[in-house]
Amino acid sequence: MPRAGEQGRWAWIGMFMAELCFGLYWILTQSCRFKVVYHYPFKERLSYRYKDQLPSVDIFVCTADPKMEPPTLVINTIFSVMSYNYPPEKLSIYLSDDGASELTFYALLEASSFSKHWIPFCKKFNIQPRSPSAYFAQQIDVQDITYGLEWLAMKKLYKEMEDRIDSVVEMGKIPKETRDRHKGFLEWNSKVTKQDHPSIVQIIIDGRDKSVMDIDGGRLPTLVYMAREKRPQWSHNFKAGAMNALIRVSSEISNAPFILNLDCDMYANDADTIHEALCFFMDDERGHEISFVQYPQNYDNIMTNDIYGCSFSVPSNIEFAGLDGYGAAPYCGTGCFHRRESLCGKTHSKDYKGEWNVKAKQNADRTIDELEKESKVLTNCIYEKDTQWGNKMGLIYGCTSEDVVTGLAIQCRGWKSIHHNPNRKAFLGVAPTTLDAALVQHKRWSEGLFQIFFSKYCPFIYGLGKIKLGAQMAYSIYLLFAPTSIPTLYYVIVPPLCLLHGISLFPQVKSLWFLPIAYVFVARNACGIAEALSCGDTLIAWWNSQRMWVFRRTTSYLFGFIDVVRWQLGLSKTTFTITTKLNIEDVLKRYEQEIIEFGSSTIVFTIIASLALLHLFSLIGGITKIVLELEFKSLEQLILQVILNLLLVMINIPVYQALFIRRDNGRLPSSILFKSFVLATLACLMPII
Repeated sequence: MPRAGEQGRWAWIGMFMAELCFGLYWILTQSCRFKVVYHYPFKERLSYRYKDQLPSVDIFVCTADPKMEPPTLVINTIFSVMSYNYPPEKLSIYLSDDGASELTFYALLEASSFSKHWIPFCKKFNIQPRSPSAYFAQQIDVQDITYGLEWLAMKKLYKEMEDRIDSVVEMGKIPKETRDRHKGFLEWNSKVTKQDHPSIVQIIIDGRDKSVMDIDGGRLPTLVYMAREKRPQWSHNFKAGAMNALIRVSSEISNAPFILNLDCDMYANDADTIHEALCFFMDDERGHEISFVQYPQNYDNIMTNDIYGCSFSVPSNIEFAGLDGYGAAPYCGTGCFHRRESLCGKTHSKDYKGEWNVKAKQNADRTIDELEKESKVLTNCIYEKDTQWGNKMGLIYGCTSEDVVTGLAIQCRGWKSIHHNPNRKAFLGVAPTTLDAALVQHKRWSEGLFQIFFSKYCPFIYGLGKIKLGAQMAYSIYLLFAPTSIPTLYYVIVPPLCLLHGISLFPQVKSLWFLPIAYVFVARNACGIAEALSCGDTLIAWWNSQRMWVFRRTTSYLFGFIDVVRWQLGLSKTTFTITTKLNIEDVLKRYEQEIIEFGSSTIVFTIIASLALLHLFSLIGGITKIVLELEFKSLEQLILQVILNLLLVMINIPVYQALFIRRDNGRLPSSILFKSFVLATLACLMPII
């Protein structure tokens, strides 16, 4: 059989370049493993030490679409933060509704009534978690009769409220008698649409009013609904614009020195998380340096073997903790506590003492109507014109990963950040339950992160002399997700084709050059397995993560790379895709059985299926040629390619099942089978030069 020196020289050069890219990327990944840091705050001591001097906290919850993010999902997050073990008069919860949906507003009104029952129930029995949906989904052994009776009564109240909301959402409009009961519905008329509507600010619960009590006579936290103004001719800057509007509105109403921001699907899982986070900000030695404390994104619907690789256990437990060692833990967009001053653009200086004990606004001399009217001005489209908002103040505009670039900019202003991953997860969300949703999510992430690398905020340029070299390298691990698609795509196409044509790309087994390649392969995977197991993953979960890395790099990251190149050339504009939070019953059933959900005819699945068939054809064809031509000596030259191809085939076993065996709705459509068969066959007929 011909060897690379005689045929396939360019294929070998391409392989060398791909290996070089992987080698350089591996060096970047080691930067966050030199100084891994873990924190153990003593949150129990905080209240004892500061008693009534604890600072106020504003909590931001963001939603954007009542169809993809159901109102019942949103209010469960609201309930979980309203019932924190924290003085309610020092809590203010703000919901930003970028969909400007009266259905979401109605759900929040219902939530405000139910909270008068839910909050005292949570604190009386000290239950966890405090999202009603998550709490009632647990199997609870009720032994105390009093608790059992109240549990049944509370579940009934919650179910009735949930049914009312679902009924209204299903109708798609608010009943007239309901509209007449609250002045807030006057903000909506026939001209209000998701992309074209005026500012809406409604204070649903006024925490200043001591007469507003729960059923046990306790105070309630402030609850505010906000929908910033949107007009077709004005850029709304996606989630960053919503967050900046929230910062301004909250500064008018409560102005707490600390801010927690959450996505609407990330409910609070630990009632004492605020105390835990404040331990870092109020620390006598380092507290004045800390800008934000980031908690990892965890999910309550991850199955044991995590078929879509959503848990990110290794990044959460090792890589982000390594960035913490440089004081540069990344801001990930949700589950993050901020110091308001640093988020609003303040530069850290050596004489800064950390003014966490600044009193929040009381606004005792202003009515609710006055506060709402003044707040609406702050959310108008024209308010940010000719200001520093989106540049030096608030979250930064210009890319879909506004969180990461904002965190980097804050660190370059002299602040430090902390990544904290406690034993009891602080926040739990909803992971994608279909392959399509998981890949769409990663396409958005990789695109936004690569935009940062191409912008003035590239860590090696913007961070030069401001953050440590190790932090610059560690940031680049994530910013370069998208371009890793190119060497990966080359690696999963060219070696299989060369095997099919009998072209050797790797050293023979008897060659000394075989040893370093074998060592790198074994050592890299052994370390990966060890890290995964140490972070709580199963061996099957690690294998599933390898499959997902192949799928992501050959689809999501590839399209993210292409879109950023087009964006740089001025051929496209930045867009933002919301990941659906809906769960269809049969899809959810297959997810719980750990069966991958395909069931779509998108180009993403055409690519996945075509590559899977290419690997299968190449393995069968290559081995057949070796056996039929009785050239077993060539097996020494091709053994690494056979192993590589065999691993790729094993990774794609679920794809073959979805193409040929499965008959459920999650299988790959016959149109995908036809297109992928044609494309894989054409690829096999391509000459190798």
